[in-house]
Amino acid sequence: MAAGKKLQGKVAVITGGTTGIGLATAKLFVEEGAHVFITGRRPKELNEAVQALGANVTGVQGDVSRLDDLDRLYETVKAKGRIDIVFANAGTGGFVPLGAVTEEFYDNIFNTNVKGTLFTVQKALPLLNDGGSIILNGSVASVKGTPGFWVYGASKAALRNFVRAWAVELKDRHIRSNVLSPGPTDTPIIVEQPADAIARMSPPSRWGAWGSQRKSPKRRCFWPRMIPASSQVSHCSLTVAEHKSDRKPTRPFCTRGKTATERRSPG
Repeated sequence: MAAGKKLQGKVAVITGGTTGIGLATAKLFVEEGAHVFITGRRPKELNEAVQALGANVTGVQGDVSRLDDLDRLYETVKAKGRIDIVFANAGTGGFVPLGAVTEEFYDNIFNTNVKGTLFTVQKALPLLNDGGSIILNGSVASVKGTPGFWVYGASKAALRNFVRAWAVELKDRHIRSNVLSPGPTDTPIIVEQPADAIARMSPPSRWGAWGSQRKSPKRRCFWPRMIPASSQVSHCSLTVAEHKSDRKPTRPFCTRGKTATERRSPG
């Protein structure tokens, strides 16, 4: 066993693992010794990600909003054994003002970000080891009111509520549930947006300080807090500021080894 690898022998599932934060996280987890299952909707990008990650990775094509695809994912995982970490990362978004929101636009975001996340975790539970870790990829948009971006923000706000409840529901199994809330990060879902939409998230003067998807998982403190090999944290919303900023998550957001009902008010 390689010395110093925090995830040696662990098994992780990462949805939306072909680009951005998901791919960067998969790379970090593999480096730390885990076998990682990644998912993606597009076969070409999935195959490229698997090749880039190298050893100890399995790609499973599928859409998290389709329950049959999730069933197929976990049938593949089951052949490897049990799961230690689930990172429900797959998501989508877009900028549309109130008067232009369509049912299709709304359903696409909520089916992926909310329904997909819920059933990704639910269907993992029979394979998830006691003491395992559930991590959801949220967003600072869940607590901000960005014009045109609020359908996405509302979908991410749902994830904050998920982990609050799951931390209590799963406490007897010692399974931790946490949500990561990144700020603006240089990923395809963001850079493909129109320039005026990007400007609404962050003024041009701060564009140089945007987080890198590679630097976010590695340099900030949240991964050491969430992986099974380290300290016990549950019901935690860790906000990731821009990587050049000195802002860090504050203690009132985190509950070390306590359930939601045992939290103390900041004093």
